[in-house]
Amino acid sequence: MTLRVNGVHHDLDLDHRVTLLDALREHLDLTGAKKGCDHGQCGACTVLVDGRRANSCLLLAVALDGCEITTVEGLAAPDGTLHPLQRAFIEHDAFQCGYCTPGQLCSAVGALREAAAGHPSHVTATAPQAGPAVLTAEEIRERLSGNLCRCGAYPAIVRAVADAGADAAATRTGADVIA
Repeated sequence: MTLRVNGVHHDLDLDHRVTLLDALREHLDLTGAKKGCDHGQCGACTVLVDGRRANSCLLLAVALDGCEITTVEGLAAPDGTLHPLQRAFIEHDAFQCGYCTPGQLCSAVGALREAAAGHPSHVTATAPQAGPAVLTAEEIRERLSGNLCRCGAYPAIVRAVADAGADAAATRTGADVIA
């Protein structure tokens, strides 16, 4: 099977039971996505699959043959320039232990993409929207509610996402630059 991870094609010979998370960590040495609960409940393993957020612990790698996978390692530009969300997380001190940070970052990129495309969340105003969803603190919290932080850095994470959300490049990834 072939996975395109962070803009690079990888031909892999995997058992059909291997999850995407295990393929990334154990076969490709990409350890950014973390194994938290291994049940899709904490979000520590969040990556982008064809631009959409996904819990990599719940996906079988063989089902993603040919898909574009972006991990936290692929958010920065090829020249090493940090992604706007990575910069915002640093500026707002939006992490403590850092275990959940890779999943938070990938989820935030996906959430910003969804908001920019006008996809509503549970708290989005009920009136039909033409254009991007407004990123209030409540909207950001709802969109990132699938990602848990045991250290409680949520206020700083919300501020970082709000700050980065104003940057149009915040929905891009390093792989987008080289694709």
